[in-house]
Amino acid sequence: MRSRPDRRALVITSAGTKAFSAGADIDGLAGRGLVDELDGTLKGQRVFDRLSRLRQPLIAYVNGYALGGGCELALACTFRVAAPRARLGLSEVKLGLVPGYGGTQRLIGTGRALDLMLSDDMLGPEDALAMGLINRMIPEDEGLDGALAYAARFADKSPVAMSLIRESVRQGMDLPLNNGLVIEAQNSVLSYRTADGQEGLNAFLAKRSPQFKDE
Repeated sequence: MRSRPDRRALVITSAGTKAFSAGADIDGLAGRGLVDELDGTLKGQRVFDRLSRLRQPLIAYVNGYALGGGCELALACTFRVAAPRARLGLSEVKLGLVPGYGGTQRLIGTGRALDLMLSDDMLGPEDALAMGLINRMIPEDEGLDGALAYAARFADKSPVAMSLIRESVRQGMDLPLNNGLVIEAQNSVLSYRTADGQEGLNAFLAKRSPQFKDE
């Protein structure tokens, strides 16, 4: 995706219909030492962080079980859409383990995140949607086409503007409100100076659709 800036959005899903991702290989985990386990967890965090920072929106189509690390993979995406058969959960506590890739509390708040991590509950798409864990349910008859249609909503938007918006939100989450507003103001002013920003303004005045070039 970094080498293909012409791609405006990406959908990831599984090849089958039983699971989006059921998490780690338990047999493999059982034989790992502490050093290997820490190294593997830190590598996983770096991978998920890179996914979350992709310039283009990344959409997870959860079409089955998304458990443990599989759920956290979905959380690393910009958006999550789910089929009716989807089930999401952080099941590590059932094995006496701790989720290691993060992201839950940022999406649904500390209280709900703790409830999900400590209870081992699996959420269906209705509950996940109400909680803010997913963005949309995709009807069974739409399947992957429905997820692609969700992603297509971003195809005609300015990649520059979308990137600046996401960066404002990402940085603002870790800062006091006043500091976050400064970053938002800076990125807003910067957007006016981009070619896409000028194209958007000119297109509006000319009553035509803008042609954004990611500049």
